[in-house]
Amino acid sequence: MSEEFAVRVEQGLKLSRRIYYGKGITPPVVPDPQSSPENFLPTAITAYASITDPVAVDNPDVPSYQPYVHARCDPSALVPLQMLGIEMRVDCWLDTAFVAVTGRWRVHCVMPSKRFDCCIAVPMGEKGTLLSAEVDVLSNEKSYKTKLVTEEEASDIDNVHKDKDSRFLKSQIYTFKIPHVSGGSVFSVNVNWSQKLIYKDGKFHLNVPFRFPAYVTPVGKEMIKREKIVLNMNSCVNGGEVACSYASHPLKVIHRESGKLSCEYDAEVSSWSRLDFDVSFNVSSGDLSGHVLVKSPSPWDSDERGMFCLYLFPGTTKHKQIFKRRVVFVIDISGSMKWKPLEDVKKALLESLAKLEAEDVFNIIAFNDDILKFSTKMEFATDETISAVTEWLDSNLIASGGTNMLLPLIQAMELLEGSKVGVPLVYLVTDGSVENEREICNAMKECCSGHEKSISPRISTFGIGSFCNHYFLQMLARIGNGYYDGTNNTDSFEHQMSRLFDSASSTIVANTTFDALKLLRSVELFPSQIPDITLGQPLILSGRYKGQFPDEVELRGTLADMSCFTIELTVEKAKDIPLDKVLARRQIDELTAQAWFEDKKELQDKVTRMSIQTGFPSEYTQMVLSLKDNDQEKTIERPVSIKEILRNPSYQIHKQMSRNIERTSLLGKQGFGFGNLAATLKNVPPWMEEPKEPEGAEILIRAASGVVDRVCCMCCLQCLSRVSDQCTIVFSQICAALACFQCLGCCFEVCGCLDL
Repeated sequence: MSEEFAVRVEQGLKLSRRIYYGKGITPPVVPDPQSSPENFLPTAITAYASITDPVAVDNPDVPSYQPYVHARCDPSALVPLQMLGIEMRVDCWLDTAFVAVTGRWRVHCVMPSKRFDCCIAVPMGEKGTLLSAEVDVLSNEKSYKTKLVTEEEASDIDNVHKDKDSRFLKSQIYTFKIPHVSGGSVFSVNVNWSQKLIYKDGKFHLNVPFRFPAYVTPVGKEMIKREKIVLNMNSCVNGGEVACSYASHPLKVIHRESGKLSCEYDAEVSSWSRLDFDVSFNVSSGDLSGHVLVKSPSPWDSDERGMFCLYLFPGTTKHKQIFKRRVVFVIDISGSMKWKPLEDVKKALLESLAKLEAEDVFNIIAFNDDILKFSTKMEFATDETISAVTEWLDSNLIASGGTNMLLPLIQAMELLEGSKVGVPLVYLVTDGSVENEREICNAMKECCSGHEKSISPRISTFGIGSFCNHYFLQMLARIGNGYYDGTNNTDSFEHQMSRLFDSASSTIVANTTFDALKLLRSVELFPSQIPDITLGQPLILSGRYKGQFPDEVELRGTLADMSCFTIELTVEKAKDIPLDKVLARRQIDELTAQAWFEDKKELQDKVTRMSIQTGFPSEYTQMVLSLKDNDQEKTIERPVSIKEILRNPSYQIHKQMSRNIERTSLLGKQGFGFGNLAATLKNVPPWMEEPKEPEGAEILIRAASGVVDRVCCMCCLQCLSRVSDQCTIVFSQICAALACFQCLGCCFEVCGCLDL
């Protein structure tokens, strides 16, 4: 998908050469066509004109009268639009950042008499989730906004269509379309998303894509270009000081108080920012620190129980002894892992092995239809052993065959039995789905139970691509009291895999308990099991409760020398902290994994309510883009049926159809989904899209159910090229009948073919 998008942008830049900017004005600089496709992908929020007719590409102010082009762009070319202004606000709480970006663009590449859709690409940071978008088109005074609806509500919306360009292109680049924007128009877009802060060495690191290519800078007459960034950091630590240790842009401190820091960057520039917005800041001292935040439910909250959040920052406590590690790597080497995915896994595996101490032990199990073991027993992580592993990986880890996951996991558990030294860890990496996923979860639950006096095996999981069931992997990690991570970016993920291993294998306190929960009623805890305290990331627990929280609580656990660990945390009210939104993403993911495992409609409905209430998308809700409420009156409530066409004069139908041109767009889901067993069985690589069935039948059904829905010459050609001869004859007869009622001309005007 990202390669196709890059090709469309490259074609759009070639088309933009038709534009005449005026005498003596140098056109924008574009990347070398021979350069990598990566150079044509957006590195900050960017708007494109989706061009299907090259003839319409021209300067709306100074026509150049370019030669006529006898061609159409299929798929449409994407011409980057000139950006007129950009502002960004970032609010950070705990390990979550909420980003709001507002930009203005001008459709500088289309004749004023023509109109096309505009594509908005939104690159986001770590684990980014698009929350909302608002669009104001100044030329026609139309405004659009997104909202979350249930799947039932989405199916009941009249005149809705699926925006096929609304999707994740690559990792965290999400796109959606604005319909029918005229040449020369100016429009503004405000998008909001959330993303995670990366925690490392006692610091939080924030990275927001903010690199704009030179070709989005306006050319021609001089205009003021101003970019503004506002950063608000709230560590939620009373008495502590937030200290910014690095910033990519010159930030000016505008407000500072205990646990809070506000900074601003506001500058008039000659060209837009060429750097991502990077910030690193300290939030705690060198030792373990944390608090418990409590908050009453809001008036519109569907859950009447109070909210709480326990957080514990490990800081830079290097003197804390790390548990010895007993690790079994379980690696998927099925046919879909061939080429780069498997090579990246090998690199991450060797990097993780290099971090083990000589007294740590490990083994490797590779699986497809068969099972390959590096050794029949656990091996010490000596230099000689790791050298032997490197040779073994090159000669044995060859992608082929299917995916059989249960048996290698059971064998990994058997390898970890016997010794009670250190933390036993299973590290599973896969890119596929299997039929017996719930059976695997139940089997691992039995293996992890019965270790009350010792440390049970920890299971950490990493999913690659969209074909594996990420909620199964998350549930498996929850059962094994480990960690989960996953990615859709199959181009480069070894660093992410290595970071997960660092979090899972740097345990300093195990078997953690939170006894204060026993004093409360109706407690719901996220995650359901309390993870170990590690140096790799903060410990964050949240949930709902009834009762009275004590003023102080104790967190207990076991240290590496098997002594008891205790830390007292004060309980404070969460002031000016939107706990429900800060915790929404992790709670929705936890509940979705539980709903999948237990297959309960009640849990699915609970996820839906939480998603609608907090504004975070889920697997059971849909995001739609529609006209704002004040513009809804301009459109009719439903499309025109064939019966109405037959019963009413043609001029009335034309009037109704022209009013119904604006439709609600159903945006693509942002979640990973529940896997794709068919793609796994076919060994489709995670970097490829699954082959789709021809859409001719779908187009025919749509045309028969409502003539309003894009029946035009191009639609007919696309449809008839995919159907049989018999269907072509029938469709031709239908068109002939409709021609008698003079409906085809209306169809041309509705879909905009004559305007192109």
